[in-house]
Amino acid sequence: MAVPFDSQKIYYRSPFGAVEQGTRVHFRVLLPRREHARAVELCIKYDYDYNWEYHKLIWCGTFDAESEIWECDFTPERMGLYWYSFRVLTPEGNHRYVVPSDPYTISSVEDSPGRSWQLTCYKKGFTTPMWPVGGVMYQIFPDRFYFSGEEKDIKRTDFKRNDDWYALPVWEPNEHGEITNSDFFMGDLKGITQKLDYLQKLGVSCIYLNPIGEAYSNHRYDTGDYSHIDPILGTEEDFRELCARAKERGIHVINDGVFSHTGSDSVYFNRSGRYGDGGAYRDRESPYYSWYKFNEWPDNYHSWWGFYTLPEVNETDPAFNEYINGENGIIRKWMRCGNSGWRLDVADELPDEFMENLRRSVKEENPEAIIVGEVWEDASNKESYGARRKFLLGEQLDTVMNYVFRNAIIDFCRGQDARYTMATIMSVVENYPRPVLRVLMNSLSTHDTERAITVLAGEPLNGRDRYWQAHTKLNEGQREYGKKLLKIAVAMQYTLPGFPCVYYGDEAGMEGYRDPFNRCCYPWGKEDKELVEWHAALGKLRASCSALWDGEFLSTFAEGRRMSYVRYDGNVALYCVFNLSDQAATIDPPPGFTDPKIMFGSKLENQKLTVESFSCEIMQTDL
Repeated sequence: MAVPFDSQKIYYRSPFGAVEQGTRVHFRVLLPRREHARAVELCIKYDYDYNWEYHKLIWCGTFDAESEIWECDFTPERMGLYWYSFRVLTPEGNHRYVVPSDPYTISSVEDSPGRSWQLTCYKKGFTTPMWPVGGVMYQIFPDRFYFSGEEKDIKRTDFKRNDDWYALPVWEPNEHGEITNSDFFMGDLKGITQKLDYLQKLGVSCIYLNPIGEAYSNHRYDTGDYSHIDPILGTEEDFRELCARAKERGIHVINDGVFSHTGSDSVYFNRSGRYGDGGAYRDRESPYYSWYKFNEWPDNYHSWWGFYTLPEVNETDPAFNEYINGENGIIRKWMRCGNSGWRLDVADELPDEFMENLRRSVKEENPEAIIVGEVWEDASNKESYGARRKFLLGEQLDTVMNYVFRNAIIDFCRGQDARYTMATIMSVVENYPRPVLRVLMNSLSTHDTERAITVLAGEPLNGRDRYWQAHTKLNEGQREYGKKLLKIAVAMQYTLPGFPCVYYGDEAGMEGYRDPFNRCCYPWGKEDKELVEWHAALGKLRASCSALWDGEFLSTFAEGRRMSYVRYDGNVALYCVFNLSDQAATIDPPPGFTDPKIMFGSKLENQKLTVESFSCEIMQTDL
């Protein structure tokens, strides 16, 4: 049976996916001849327009005995989203072909408009940096990666030093019932520099550092001073040295930009008086007073998600914008010290104007620097604060943290039908601009989520408290099962479109539920060597295989507990197969894979590939 329309197949819509402004898009619809269509129209609406436009399709002959072909062209000229469907005018009335409701159905005929397809149109000439392609990102929570052994002259006394590197972080409230995050394991910048050889062997080409600015918690999202390195981590010279030594190995460093709020204990707000008499909380004449949103000064102010220790800033305040994005602002300061870009914390809480100013600052300083935003949903059509966001259209972010892929991979490994997983993957491939796709930050774990191996094989968290989390570990059987699933998940992470990001210690088999248990110290000397080698092998594949740099993505099979896809460019093709069933699968590889390189040792006999249960395979062939 002919499919009326499939937006993800080039026969029906060319070119596929998001398009630059001014790109002509060709549409083709196959209609049942029994409809006796008198006319067919493309119904299309720009996101911010009230009215729909209607463009007539041309009858172009028959497809087969039961279907006929209708075609038209449309050229989007404005940046943003367009929504479209097809109206069929028949003797019995008008019908619309609309988006299928789930992966098991095809586009259907409805009497009302229903759901529409999305067409993303991005800025003409939009590009993203090329240096991330083919590489691997590595996220480091600085306090927990490695301590250089160098003792610092720390003036503050309001923190606890944990001398047992392998202990759990402090997780119980203090005598006042507060979680202060004031325990430190003393990981530092020099420690990261000392481990660059290890990162290089993993194939790491970019280090993403959680905040390193002066602050009073171990996570440092409560900024005390944007302009200074936290003394526990070292000095500005230590940061410059890290960036310089990393670049000698082809490794870039990006910083975490926390610009929606500061700490209440900061030079800017100064609630506790640590910085003397100044600050917006203590002095209405402070140069920082306009940064904050006071309902009633000084104690009634807007704070991030209600945490009084994190007062929100007004990002469009001219003084704040100049301090962060100005010619001698914070953005440029750390770039001049050697960083290669920024990850923006809670990007969906930052105003468009601020992010556009930040982009100008970054790109003027270094056009090849990267800007990554924290967005948990589909960033192409995300709405926040009552408006459609413009993250990926070419004037704000280069890319985003790809939680959509993370959820799809984990759901597949935990039992979701492959069709739903592939549908999620394809929605991103379809909706995101090509420059964004090639540098998507694909994580399986972050400092905000459970560790990958825990969420894959452990007992579900289901809202359990910290006491339960602190005392719950994978048993031996769960851990072995989790390793199998993690290896499959990582193989997907490294071969899907984008830029894989390893959360420090995932490659060593670290476990842990939510904060602070997902933020334990890297287990130097106790690593799972098998998992480390697995990550290193996939890192080498990414560095050597151009199809993973900016190649095409083709779904070849997705059903039940099996999935496969092909990545290819003009030089090489990869066939990636994932078998999560409890039985071995015998598969016919696609044409062209007659004498491939087989990465993980599966059997290929008589052009039949056998992939064992709960395993995966990657085959490579030159074109």
